[in-house]
Amino acid sequence: MSHTTDVSTYKFNHTMFRIKDPKVSLPWYEKVLGMKKFRESSGSDFTNFFLAFDSGFKNPNATEEQKGQEMFNREGILELCWNHGTESDASFKGYVSGNEEPGRGFGHIAITVDNLEAACKRFDELGVKFKKRPEDGRMRHIAFIYDPDGYWVEILAHNREVEHK
Repeated sequence: MSHTTDVSTYKFNHTMFRIKDPKVSLPWYEKVLGMKKFRESSGSDFTNFFLAFDSGFKNPNATEEQKGQEMFNREGILELCWNHGTESDASFKGYVSGNEEPGRGFGHIAITVDNLEAACKRFDELGVKFKKRPEDGRMRHIAFIYDPDGYWVEILAHNREVEHK
């Protein structure tokens, strides 16, 4: 067995959010952000859903099975973990997003879009809740929207020059 590794081959593969109800969260990520669920994996008391943009796959028209086989050799996957029963538990208060006390730590994921203004208009038409619109505050080149579980999603244009201040 080789005891060497080449860090230049490492990839940021995925991040995971816990979700309350997949019947709400999955359509949101698919309809609002355009991601596609390509794999689902169930345990005894949880189910993981794997979503990504088709553009990250070698063959965007591949089957879900083929995409599942390729998933560990690409970047930009979102794993949504549903703990069964949370969707119908009246006492369940949701998950900590990481942006409020207590539990401040995790911040957000970021998605780039072809046209920030048009994307924000589309989000408005879909009834998406905003944390920050581009016209709010000093940072006019970004928006933040909330997903159904209160996680922040930063929205940026693909081709914006990054300013270092």
